[in-house]
Amino acid sequence: MTAAPLAHADTLVLDYLAALWAASDDLSPEARDELMSTVTGYIALRRDLADDPSRVISRLGPPEQLADAVRRGGMATHLRLPTPVPAPPAPAPAGGSGADHTAVALLIAGSFVLPVLAPGAGMLIATGSPSWTPMQKAAAWILTTGSAAGALLTALVLAGASSGLALLILYLGACAGSVTAGLALLTGLKRP
Repeated sequence: MTAAPLAHADTLVLDYLAALWAASDDLSPEARDELMSTVTGYIALRRDLADDPSRVISRLGPPEQLADAVRRGGMATHLRLPTPVPAPPAPAPAGGSGADHTAVALLIAGSFVLPVLAPGAGMLIATGSPSWTPMQKAAAWILTTGSAAGALLTALVLAGASSGLALLILYLGACAGSVTAGLALLTGLKRP
């Protein structure tokens, strides 16, 4: 089994890297590794851009100069590749996702079916969503928990009264905060 001969361009690159390795023999292992990986990355990037390897190597300069630049405390400026800029996060879609609509539905309609559980679940979903600002989420939490706490206090005060009207008022009081929070989040969801 024989290996295929190297192309002339590959031989030029390997010879240059070997000369650079020899010229940087006295550098610390970390500095030497950084120099070698930077030069290798530079050559690979330029070759991907269809540059002739001999032109790339001539732009790099003699290996001794690169090693001297590192000895003086830095990398040669022409070797510094631009740092990649991370892509900005994608904006939340206007109108919200299905989870956002579920949170609003739990706050508005769910509060009548399960007065404490449904609004709590809706607020947990809304808290994890990027569609609303932290201020909107905090206000919704205050409205939701405040009405439930108010209904509990009213129930304690009216514990002796068992009229149907008192229970209806108690029930509507427990639902009012979460419905208000759901409506507020719904208007915030419609804005782009």
